This record gives sequence, C-alpha cells and structure tokens, in this order.
Amino acid sequence: MAQDLHLAVYDTCHLTGEFTLRSGQVASEYFDKYLFESDPSLLRRVAEAMVALLPDCDALGGMEMGGIPIVAVMSQLTGLPAVFVRKTPKEYGTRKAAEGVSVSGKRVVAVEDVVTTAGALVNGCLLLRESGAVVETAVCAIDREQGGAENLAAIGVTLVPALRRTDLDRVAAQTEALHE
Repeated sequence: MAQDLHLAVYDTCHLTGEFTLRSGQVASEYFDKYLFESDPSLLRRVAEAMVALLPDCDALGGMEMGGIPIVAVMSQLTGLPAVFVRKTPKEYGTRKAAEGVSVSGKRVVAVEDVVTTAGALVNGCLLLRESGAVVETAVCAIDREQGGAENLAAIGVTLVPALRRTDLDRVAAQTEALHE
C-alpha cells in the first residue's frame, strides 16, 4: 500500500482535542473515519486499494453504516452488485437484513470501514449466511488490530485490510519526526 495513502488517511482523520469515547474515557486524540468516507477523492483511493484485495466473488456486502459508502464506490469500480447489510433485519416491508440483489448461493465479500473487535462485522457475515450467501472473506479499510481478525476467523471468515493501525501509527511517527 502506498505510504501516501496512509498519510492522507491519517492527516484527514486524526484529530486532537478532548473527546469522550464510547467507553466513557476521555482522550486527547481521536480518529474520525467518516472524514475519509465523506471526502470523494480519498474515499475513491481507499476503495481502489480495497478492490485490489478482492478474491473472486459474485457480490459485495457493505455493512451498515460505514461500509455503505465504500461498497457503493467498490461496486462502481468493479461492476459487482452491492448489497447493504443492516445490523438487524427490518421489522416491516421485506424484513431483509441484506438489501439489494439476492445473495442466495452467491459468494459475497463483506465490506467494512474500520474493524476493531469485528462484533458488527461478525454479525453481518452471519446475517448474510442466513440469507444464503457464501461468506469467506471480509475486506476493510482499516484494521485497528484489536482482535477483529481472530473473531472473524472463529466463524471461518478471513479479514483482509487495506490499511492497518500499525501502518498508520508508523506514518504518524515519521511525520512527527520530520517536524521536530
């Protein structure tokens, strides 16, 4: 992966200030993934990097909510149909967990933006399988390397990240060293 993409994502998403985390802890640094997802040029670059990681498949399944913009761009780049995977099936209308084309009998690659422990991604893969999909691979923009790959492996899914937290941290350290 080109170091300039690592740097672009880090520069765009790394924020400093005072942030209350989901755990309730207060942090002086925060990584806002939606900043790269809302930047059309950077989103395309990340999606292109993820497309290069795809195995042979029939469809792409974007996880609600962060995987949706990425899977839409990946679908445009590859011509593969995209499905949008809800956290839970809706309780009205079609009652589907995976919206879009039928995934029954198709090889679907799960798509996520950032993976930490992969709880939501594991759930999404299981929902896709309940819909009849064959899910063996998940690609993500960033793996925070906090157990997600192992949790996915436990259900027979291989995680393939475009970027890893250690790579982003290395780029950040190199950038800081240049400014000293």
